[in-house]
Amino acid sequence: MPSGRVSGLVFSIAIYLVLKGIWLYTVSMSRQFIQIKKGALEFCVLAVIETGEKYGYEIVKLLTQKGLTIQEGTIYPLLARLKREGYVEAYWQERDQGVPRKYYAITAEGKAALEEFRVAWADFSQAVNSIIKEG
Repeated sequence: MPSGRVSGLVFSIAIYLVLKGIWLYTVSMSRQFIQIKKGALEFCVLAVIETGEKYGYEIVKLLTQKGLTIQEGTIYPLLARLKREGYVEAYWQERDQGVPRKYYAITAEGKAALEEFRVAWADFSQAVNSIIKEG
């Protein structure tokens, strides 16, 4: 018969492995949610810009106010990619005080891509919600 110490050690190891398994699953799920967020982020940026020209920090601030927290360092590579893809155009504007700001405006191509995303997202999110609620 195993002593109390051995069974206690086995129990501790079992708890550790269970906790580690849950932790690994949580990390894996976090990565999946990050991918979903990255996929939707560029269209959220296009939607924010669609309401009027904005500069980078202003976009970050508006997205954060809506509950989509991103870092300022994330927005500029994304805006550069959207510009390369022809979805936004950019221009510098001088200010009376401080450094000039680079403003971004959505293009016709960007509006078309955003509208296509809106339709696809509505269908996708409706299907996912149905599956999650009903199994």
